[in-house]
Amino acid sequence: MYDKHPIPQTIRMARVVAETFKMENTSARWYIMADDDTIFFLDNLVEVLSKYDHRKYYYVGMNSETHASNFVHSFNMAFGGGGYAFSYALVEAMVENLDICIKRYPTFYGGDRILQSCVADLGVSLTRQKGFHQMDLHGDISGFLSAHPQSPLVSLHHLDFIDPIFPLMNKSQSLNHLMKVAKLGDESRILQQSICYYKPKNWTFSISWGYSIQIYESIFPPSLITIPLQTFIPWSKLFKPWFVFNTRLPSNNPCEAPHLLFFESMQKMKNYLLINYTRKYPRKLPPCSFSGNHSANHISEIHVLSPMKKLDSVGSRRECCDVVYKADTNVTEIKLRDCMQNEIIP
Repeated sequence: MYDKHPIPQTIRMARVVAETFKMENTSARWYIMADDDTIFFLDNLVEVLSKYDHRKYYYVGMNSETHASNFVHSFNMAFGGGGYAFSYALVEAMVENLDICIKRYPTFYGGDRILQSCVADLGVSLTRQKGFHQMDLHGDISGFLSAHPQSPLVSLHHLDFIDPIFPLMNKSQSLNHLMKVAKLGDESRILQQSICYYKPKNWTFSISWGYSIQIYESIFPPSLITIPLQTFIPWSKLFKPWFVFNTRLPSNNPCEAPHLLFFESMQKMKNYLLINYTRKYPRKLPPCSFSGNHSANHISEIHVLSPMKKLDSVGSRRECCDVVYKADTNVTEIKLRDCMQNEIIP
């Protein structure tokens, strides 16, 4: 039946959705497809899908981070590495003619490409949802993870093909370390970025919750700090620009290069979660003379206090924060809070 297709397992992957529907179609609301090396943050996945009505036709996911992958496959496709979701209503309609549809596209590579075409044949387009990550990147992705979009982290992929995401750890240890804060802390906040300032020293703090803190020895607006530092390279350098988002190039200018601290430990308190971030290596640059030579080299530990409440991802602002600087010590404290009405940062 499918002897024209050069990769038979692709057909098997495409038909999984129909076979799963036949096994369970009484209580399911969503059908999730993903690769075997995809990591899901399940609470966030449930939260994201709760925004959509499973009784309507929804195909939810995200493109690749790189132009090359999207061009080779499709800009209209949710990539299987990042995972994607079909609503019950869509799967119910799709399985009726799935075999006919599969035979219509005998040369397409990948089950995700075939299923996207079958969905398109039903008149349904991709609903793009930030937070699903194909991760078509190589090298050090800390710059990407430190400036995550303002949307719940749903998935990560290709972690075997990138550097360990935490310093002084291997890949397995790094993943377990990230999952620790997701399981024991507040999954809705993980990687969510907050930006605050300590103006007496002209410092900018960028917090990626549960992952990292960047300290800049200059005052930079959020419009700049929310752009990821390009510490990574694309999966393929076939097309330029490489990425579907803006990036900032790393710099050796002490006024532009951040100090880096990473998640170390966490503690639940009565009304707050206390997250401890520590410096693993020195920046090895002089202070920024332009902003007054206020070096942050001595800051080796930062405590971040966040409220014990779930973040609302729909129509909300990034959390604001206040820096409690302690002179003559290597420890600084930051308190996250709701932004005041009409508050502008900085």
